[in-house]
Amino acid sequence: MLTGFTAGLLLITISELGDKTFFIGAILAMRHPRRWVFIGVTLALFLMTVLSVLLGKTVSVLPQYYVEVATIVLFLGFGFKLIYDASQISPEVGLDEEQKEAEAEVNQKDHLAANASIVSIIVKAFTLTFVAEWGDRTQFATITLAANQDAIGVILGATLGHAICAVIAVMSGKLIAGRISERWLTFFGGALFVVFGVVAAFQAFPLNQS
Repeated sequence: MLTGFTAGLLLITISELGDKTFFIGAILAMRHPRRWVFIGVTLALFLMTVLSVLLGKTVSVLPQYYVEVATIVLFLGFGFKLIYDASQISPEVGLDEEQKEAEAEVNQKDHLAANASIVSIIVKAFTLTFVAEWGDRTQFATITLAANQDAIGVILGATLGHAICAVIAVMSGKLIAGRISERWLTFFGGALFVVFGVVAAFQAFPLNQS
């Protein structure tokens, strides 16, 4: 359980920081009360985490050998892809692209008045975040982790990681984002995927096995 918790916390925190859902929370928090935005965002990410873990556990019914090999390949493949992507990004580039996408999505779908009800704000934050998170790399990471880690540990770790990023987003997301390098964020995310791929490989095929 502890391994799943730690892996979920690290992967989600690094992957989610500066993501589109991060900016959606930050932008909504500038327009509506932060506490209700935070609740809506966190609920959406929690539900997505649970669904992703269920998908991962569905995959785990396959023969263990194939699940382990698939986990290693996916972690390493995705990790090296992110590292390659990071190498193609200029060191001076920030997170403008993700921010622009988030702003466009919020502007298109957030038509709530300044005095909108609490329920309306929570539902809007929930809906925008849930749709944006579907198919995101954090969902991929959660599914892959859940395939061979304790489900409860992954859910708790990933939920805490999401909550940490949501707090940062609604409190000072745009200020923080302006000081984050997309290149280094992508690189660290890729490196973390590679590390977990290597760890999964050693767990599946220990060097001292006969």
